[in-house]
Amino acid sequence: MSEAERMVRDVETVMNHIVRGEKATFHPGAREKSYWPVEEHRIAIRDMRPIAEDLSFDRNGFVLLDEPTRVTDFTDRGELARYCRETEALVQRLTGAARTVSFGAVVRTNAGGTHGHNMPAYGAHVDYGDRTVRDFAFDLLPKEEAERRLSGRYMLINVWRPIVMVESAPLALCDASTVKREDLFDSEVVGGLGDFGRRSLWGFNLAWAPGQHWYWVPHMQPWEALAFKLYDSDPDAVQLTAHSAFDIPDTPPDAAPRQSIELRTISFME
Repeated sequence: MSEAERMVRDVETVMNHIVRGEKATFHPGAREKSYWPVEEHRIAIRDMRPIAEDLSFDRNGFVLLDEPTRVTDFTDRGELARYCRETEALVQRLTGAARTVSFGAVVRTNAGGTHGHNMPAYGAHVDYGDRTVRDFAFDLLPKEEAERRLSGRYMLINVWRPIVMVESAPLALCDASTVKREDLFDSEVVGGLGDFGRRSLWGFNLAWAPGQHWYWVPHMQPWEALAFKLYDSDPDAVQLTAHSAFDIPDTPPDAAPRQSIELRTISFME
């Protein structure tokens, strides 16, 4: 571990939260069309490295992994498919699932001129809930298999990885055990995952409340990955991990643009 990685760095920043009671409609490919009424709240974001070994899906909704990938070119279709299979195997190992499938790979950057679909997502949100997970299960599996697997427990897990060391627009995660269901409000994503014609995707935005605990990984490296649970069909489990890009205070003007790859996975338990 480098000296930069060993330095504990907790930060404070301003993060957008949904106005309590509001339903947002987000157009990632045409963001000016979006209706997402927000309140700005100054929050503390803690460095998760010192507690990384204590994190778990069941307790916090996320884990920090030291899991290098052999894939380097995420714009190559064959290499991206290889990464999807690699990540499915990783999540299956982490969850003990009977089967894991994936969808919605997105490469993001805050470099100038980036299309809205590929820009970092600012604002506390949870991508998708049960309705959209079930929709994708039927997209990805034969109907009979989808029906059978959806009769048991299933989880939606996002795996987020830097392509280069993160110097700007890092990702923050909210400890899911500190989020109450009454603080989450419905959201609709129109034309999501790079497809203007895609059916609406349904998730949640987070309203601010005291007691929510946020974490990040300073100087996150390409051999590291964050795996976080976006949804769990078990109502007694830690279910929904809110997250957001944020701006690091005093980021130098010459900081490298963030480059990251994210992939959503559905794990079906026996």
